[in-house]
Amino acid sequence: MFEFAWWYLLFALPLPLLVRLLPARQAQRGAALRVPGLNPTQQEPAPGIARQRGRAGLIWLIWLCLVVAAARPQWLGESVSIPNEAREMMLAVDLSGSMKIDDMQVNGRSVNRLTMTKHVLYDFIKRRVGDRLGLILFADTAYVQAPLTFDRDTVATLLDETVIGLVGERTAIGDAIGLAVKRFDEEEDSNNVLILLTDGQNTAGNITPEQAKELAVSKDVTIYTIGVGADQMVVNSLFGSRRINPSQELDEDMLTDIATATGGQYFRARDAQELDAIYTKLDELEPIEGESRKMRPLSALFYYPLSLALGLSVLLALLPMLAQLFRQVSSRRGMASGGQP
Repeated sequence: MFEFAWWYLLFALPLPLLVRLLPARQAQRGAALRVPGLNPTQQEPAPGIARQRGRAGLIWLIWLCLVVAAARPQWLGESVSIPNEAREMMLAVDLSGSMKIDDMQVNGRSVNRLTMTKHVLYDFIKRRVGDRLGLILFADTAYVQAPLTFDRDTVATLLDETVIGLVGERTAIGDAIGLAVKRFDEEEDSNNVLILLTDGQNTAGNITPEQAKELAVSKDVTIYTIGVGADQMVVNSLFGSRRINPSQELDEDMLTDIATATGGQYFRARDAQELDAIYTKLDELEPIEGESRKMRPLSALFYYPLSLALGLSVLLALLPMLAQLFRQVSSRRGMASGGQP
């Protein structure tokens, strides 16, 4: 359906007529502001009058195009119902000192745990089209790096800029859960899902994991915990190489208990492939449903009359130069023909 968004601006179309009549009335008092070529009482040779009328018609057409463009013509399509379904989840990422252990592989090269987490989590964030994500970082304490937002690019950028040891070397898992619960409590119509990634045990913070679990249960927050770190790695020393378990500090019992009590699940991520598979499973989380929204596709059409007005204005500005050029060419041809014997 065609319509004007600001149709009332079309009432400005006759304004030049009023402006043109105003000097004519003032002329009787001897204080007229005369515009050459626009006064119908002015006598000029017939070619001059025709030329002035052509210019006036061009000016009127430019004014018409400008007013129509200002009224914002647009085409509205039929209404389309869009279901309002989305997931809302907070991501809590461990930045403690143990996340710098190089026991992970990404594209065939050894990297630390945080680098691997960023690598896989980046793709997970990009797949969250239409979802709201938040980011919590924790070590000695926990803080919100990004509140729940639809701006996935900003969340991914803030995650990429994180560094190990930014807020200490220890691990405050209880504080991270408590902060997430507090943020969810401020939201409405949220499915209250927290994804917590850590490679250790709770060694810092003001809230114990047990207290945080009880708080999450009371607020209906579902927690999916992910234990990051390889089961074994080879280290070299003066006495040769030996295999060790770099994840011996990981408190799997605690993470499993928190996830089970809140209706979530505990996952073990020993490499990038396992972590990616975990995120794929998390894609299946049930989205929250809101009221469907109505949308009408809109196509703006103002640039058509605006472009026409611009082209006509350029033509109007070039007319005197073209006329003068035409007269010079005609004069030269007349002199050339008159000079021949």
